[in-house]
Amino acid sequence: MYLSGEFRDRAAVTRALRELQANGFAPDALDVYSDEPLELPHDVLARPSRMSFMAVSGAVLLGLLTIGFVYYTQYNYPLITGGMPLFSFWATGVVFYELTMLGAILTTFGWFLFESGILLRKGRAPVPAMASGAIYIRVRCGENQKAAAGETLTAAGAEGVTELGERA
Repeated sequence: MYLSGEFRDRAAVTRALRELQANGFAPDALDVYSDEPLELPHDVLARPSRMSFMAVSGAVLLGLLTIGFVYYTQYNYPLITGGMPLFSFWATGVVFYELTMLGAILTTFGWFLFESGILLRKGRAPVPAMASGAIYIRVRCGENQKAAAGETLTAAGAEGVTELGERA
């Protein structure tokens, strides 16, 4: 079940998020929606991200695959070089660099889609319809937590609290 609170004041949103977390709601159960960018203090809705680790992992993985591919093609393909070396860093360094960066970029993009809930996260409620200038906090809660969440949202300054059911 989801509850949604409509706010007009940014300070009230921060206060509501802190109160909800103090009442036992995890950051994963809270979603904030706004039709314009909303800057919140860092500690208000801190969700751990593994974006940097995944970007480096993707870069290293594709870089190693590129090195293996270049090694395989240069040493296992019969090529007459006329006494020149098979491997030249200057000829393959650009390939290593570009494909390593491609690995970082693709992994970052894919991980962003995953962490934002767009990719491979079925069952999440869609974004609710929003009024202009309003900020919404959506709380995922059980039946036994519904009253506490509604009271917290109202006490923090919500103009209206609506029950959204299982799907928003």
